[in-house]
Amino acid sequence: MRSEPMVIQAVRLAFFGALIAGIGLAVDAAAAPAAGDSLPIATDARVGGDDTQTRFIVDLSRKIDLHVFTLADPYRVVLDIPQVTFRLPPKAGETGRGLIKAFRFGLVMAAGSRIVIDLAKPARVDEAFVVDAADGAPARLVLDLAATDRENFLRKIVLDQRSGHGGIDTGTKGPNGQMEKDIVLDFAKRLEEKIEAAGKYRVLLTRSDDTFVPLAERVRFAREASAALFMSIHADSLPHREGDAQGATVYTLSETATDPAAARLAEQENRADVIAGVDLKEQPEDVAGILIDLAQRETKTFSVEFANKLVGVIKRTARLHREPIKSAGFRVLRAPDVPSVLLELGYVSNKEDLQSLLSDSWRDHTAAAIAAAIDSYFSTHLAGARAGGN
Repeated sequence: MRSEPMVIQAVRLAFFGALIAGIGLAVDAAAAPAAGDSLPIATDARVGGDDTQTRFIVDLSRKIDLHVFTLADPYRVVLDIPQVTFRLPPKAGETGRGLIKAFRFGLVMAAGSRIVIDLAKPARVDEAFVVDAADGAPARLVLDLAATDRENFLRKIVLDQRSGHGGIDTGTKGPNGQMEKDIVLDFAKRLEEKIEAAGKYRVLLTRSDDTFVPLAERVRFAREASAALFMSIHADSLPHREGDAQGATVYTLSETATDPAAARLAEQENRADVIAGVDLKEQPEDVAGILIDLAQRETKTFSVEFANKLVGVIKRTARLHREPIKSAGFRVLRAPDVPSVLLELGYVSNKEDLQSLLSDSWRDHTAAAIAAAIDSYFSTHLAGARAGGN
């Protein structure tokens, strides 16, 4: 194990201690402080399938939001949901079936409940969704699992979009009102499809619809998902007074910006939470510790390595900026132990870039190229790990 400052070790231990404690918590429904008719009610839970494919279902009084991630050692699937009144049958979750050994549930934070599923072996989340009540059937939370191996269980990619902000923050706009948040969300979904088509990787989006996701939550999302790679996707604009920049650019984290334009973009992105009234200075100490933790040299090295590989592949399908690799102090790239890059697809303020960004053909070809770069990056590291006996 490589050495690191004691302060960073303490922050990491405190964070993981809190995370583990939260996951282990199971609170009886009667203890929920706001339990009642105003909260959705979980009335039943069941497991079906075998050790290759398993389905987990929870019956609910109404549809709810759902966020899913996995954790290793031991293998678990975590379902974060709004506060729910659990009225499940006695001994629910004590035993499982197929890929699921058992599950537990409870209130883990104000207005937030959690279901933790203990896996019998590594499994990937094929689908996770909630459907409305219909035809006399209750609303249902559905989780589909498929068997995998440890290597693929651990290999996850988080795709963030500046439209990861979404909602009230539209991002930049093109001359005819084209919104960055719509352009990059569409691109992220296409990229997700291309990556997962290989059957080797799991892709997690920081958002899949028009909702606002604060910067710190996007960092935490990648951390809790134990992501092997984090990519933030943008399509920026440049004020007329600063010229007419064009082409794709890949950014990595550095406290010293490559140039004034990189510094301006980082400042603009880091201030984006103000749009939704989020004061980053008020973040708890564990989040502040996470932001500091990216000082780890290995993570930076991997980020730069992936950035170079990404540029090498993108140039085959897309126009590159005259300086295609830059660095600046982006908060969204500060997830510790997660190689992270920010990909600027192009500038909506540039006519030719905007034409490409709005082209289905360009998006498909560029997404396929990026997926190939990701596969090449992981294949290189896997080969290195095998050669080193790891």
